[in-house]
Amino acid sequence: MRAHGIVHKYGDNVDTDVIIPARYLNSSDPKELAKKCMEDIDADFVNRVKTGDIIVANKNFGCGSSREHAPIAIKASGIACVVAETFARIFYRNAINIGLPIIECPSAAQAIKAGDEVEIDFDTGMIYDRTSGQEFKGQAFPEFMQKIIKAEGLMNYINQKEA
Repeated sequence: MRAHGIVHKYGDNVDTDVIIPARYLNSSDPKELAKKCMEDIDADFVNRVKTGDIIVANKNFGCGSSREHAPIAIKASGIACVVAETFARIFYRNAINIGLPIIECPSAAQAIKAGDEVEIDFDTGMIYDRTSGQEFKGQAFPEFMQKIIKAEGLMNYINQKEA
């Protein structure tokens, strides 16, 4: 599995309240959440994001509440993967549960810039910045996580196994 897209870059401590502001949590529809994704930190995000794009952030991405709305909004906006120095643990698990690929890689998070074209190989954990020519070794997904992501989330994965 691979992702290939343009980078949207953010700093430290991007919390779930700026990923999807609480005032929009009256909906659990992914398409509706996607329309408001990143609104409080980057008002133009929804106008710039394209399917396959990648978010790169610094430390503690996804901190804050434990709601799944945040990774759902990111995934529904078209983001193919999030790369960060570190993730809040509950966000990490929620992202995997809904099938949003995320990779911790401090060196990539520091070096990659907004607007760079990036390709990610989920099997190896390699991150290629096609703009700068740099390569980074992130944490590859274990096989079971790749199966969850490929199934578009934990519930789909479980349902496939039962079928």
